[in-house]
Formats: sequence, C-alpha cells, structure tokens
Amino acid sequence: MREYRRRRDPTRTPEPMPTATPAGGHGDTFVIQQHDATSLHWDLRLERDGVLVSWAVPRGLPAEPGVNRLAVHTEDHPLEYSTFEGTIPAGEYGGGTMTIWDTGTYQTEEWRADKVTVALAGSRVQGRYTLFATDGKNWLIRRLDPPQDPDRAPMPREIEPMQPVRQAHPPREADRYAYEFDWGGKRAVAFVSGGRIRLHGADGTEIESPAGLPRAARRLGARPVVLDGELVTLAADRVFVGFDLLYDDGIDLTGWPQQQRWDRLDALPWWGGSCQLAPRFDDPAAVRATARERGLPGIVAKRRDAPYRPGATSAAWKRIPA
Repeated sequence: MREYRRRRDPTRTPEPMPTATPAGGHGDTFVIQQHDATSLHWDLRLERDGVLVSWAVPRGLPAEPGVNRLAVHTEDHPLEYSTFEGTIPAGEYGGGTMTIWDTGTYQTEEWRADKVTVALAGSRVQGRYTLFATDGKNWLIRRLDPPQDPDRAPMPREIEPMQPVRQAHPPREADRYAYEFDWGGKRAVAFVSGGRIRLHGADGTEIESPAGLPRAARRLGARPVVLDGELVTLAADRVFVGFDLLYDDGIDLTGWPQQQRWDRLDALPWWGGSCQLAPRFDDPAAVRATARERGLPGIVAKRRDAPYRPGATSAAWKRIPA
C-alpha cells in the first residue's frame, strides 16, 4: 500500500485513505470500475491478501474468447476502494470520474507472479479469465469461456457500406420510405469500442476523426457499435452525421428492417456536438425543396422494411437529385 499512499494526498482527493489495516474480507471480492480519466479505461480489482490487486484495462474485458487485451498492472488498492465512486480532481493522479461498472465474487484457479486465472461472478460479467505478464507492468487479459450470450456476434473489423441507386424522382409508394438529406460529404463507417473510435471510408481506408468525436465515443462506454454515416462540414465544423446502425453490443443488425435499425440508432446516448443524428422526413417533396434551398445535392429515400446489404448497390436506397 506504500505506492498507493505515495501517489495520493488525502486533503485533495476523495479516494479512501485508511489509516489502519482493514479487517480482511473473504478474499473473493472483485470490482470493475469505469474510469473516465485522461483516457477512458476499466480498472479490474481482485481482493487478495487484504488488498485489491489491480489492472487498468484500456478497452475493457473481452466478451469473446481468443481476444487478448492490454491490462496494465497498477499499484495495490485498499479494500475500501471496492465501493468507491466519485470524481478525482483534475491534476491529481488518476484525475477523472470513477464509477462502479460491475462487482461480485470470484474463484481463483491459478495465482502466480506472472499469471492469474479466475472465474468472475458479477452482475454483468460471468466467466473465466486469465491475465498473464508480457513486459513489465504490461499484461494481457483473455476470456477462456464462450461468450455469456451464445448468440453474441463479434464486432466486425470492416464493413463495406451499402450504396443507393440513382433515380430521377421519388418512389411511387412514398409511404414505404423515409427521406434523408444527401449531404454530399465523405462516406464514413464508424467503429466504436471501449470508448474509442476509428473511421473507415467507403474504400476501407482509415479516416482521421473530427476533433470532438473521440470524446463523444466515451459516452458509449464499453458498448461496441458500428455506424454508417458521412463526414460533413456544418457551420464550419467537421462532424459525423450518422444515419444507420449496423452492429450494437453483440447484435448484427444488418438483417434487421431499416425502421428497427433506426429505432436503436435514435436511442444511442452519444448524439450532439461532433456526432449528429441524420434527420428523417416523411414528405419527399418538402425535404427535396429544403435540400435545394440549402444547396445540398439531393435526398435519399430509404425503404423502411429493407435490410442492410454490405457492399451492395441496393434499390432499397434511392439517391434523388434536388
């Protein structure tokens, strides 16, 4: 605990600073705290010999086996830290907001200086994990069990976006469609995981994110999503305008009807600032006139019952000039 105390001033941080050795627990408590500090990460803490042995996991615990994620071994924390939530002031070590993401008990299968294997039983995370040292404080964490949800789909690393057909006039069955602006921007697929984001263009190459987008990605926390959209300049700011949701926390949505994908897209807790939700309209004539007034290329009609077909040019989406 010497290192823990050395890094903290009890007059400046609300973190627990016990003066006496606390009574030992059952030796089986674990906690995962979401730590919105300089970079968003998750702190895994396991009770062992009267302290919480701790690792900072930048991208969160993997949900599927076969995935190794970095886990940085940090200083031991007092047992009182297992219930700590609060804001560590800026400028202090670990400055940022700490919240409990999961807690529960665990069983030890193996505990060595360079390898730890445990079975977690929390409200969010259940299953066997192994942590193993690789280079000094840098360890890796891997899930050993199958996903908790047997139907969970892994997050795709690449998706080629669906393209619209070109058409001179709005579709005849206008009520089967909703209508969006054709922004004339750069097509971008956003992959968000562990509070981090990467953007790919239509050709699969990586694109630099607008300045505020990485901060917005933190609002999704550990929830992985893949969105389709455009990079657009609005009021002199470069923003991501999202118009479709292709993957959401273990669910491949590409086979879902467009309207159901929109319902989940609308509910995502990250819209605002550098990430804007594309507005949708029911009246093609009105939105087309508005696009013309704003100098936009046109509109896109999207059929409400259509699936998303990656890499295809689909008549379910129709690009119509203003």
